[in-house]
Amino acid sequence: DKYKRPEAIPMGIHSVTSSQLDIEPGVIFVLKNINDNVNKNHQNRLHPFYIVYIADSGDIITNHLEPKDMLDTIRLLCRGKTEIDKRSTEAFNKETKDGKRMGAYSELLSYAIDSIVAVKEKKDLDSFLDGRSMSFISDKINGLDDFDLISFLVIK
Repeated sequence: DKYKRPEAIPMGIHSVTSSQLDIEPGVIFVLKNINDNVNKNHQNRLHPFYIVYIADSGDIITNHLEPKDMLDTIRLLCRGKTEIDKRSTEAFNKETKDGKRMGAYSELLSYAIDSIVAVKEKKDLDSFLDGRSMSFISDKINGLDDFDLISFLVIK
């Protein structure tokens, strides 16, 4: 009952599910950018939200500029599930000591944010080289401090 309203859901909430078919184990992070100056050129259609799918290895599977692919993956993984995925959750709890040791996931989160910064810098440079007006200073993403972690989906 206490989470019926979206604004009542705590930040950083997560779920664990098992991988399916060709979906690689990893994490899908849902982030919210808290820097009002970012995305003035409207590259991210979900701004201020950013979704990044990263493999356990640290490789980016889907970057934040491909939201439809990401949402389709989430839908495929979660559709029809009304119960906890016990096998995957037990593996996650064992790996993280019941959430007390989240270092590996913090590192993946850092890589995910680094990928957002890298993609943005590349797009900004491309825009500049194409002759479009822009500011490299005011709409810069600096890193972790520019985001709130809304939620994440662990894929085992």
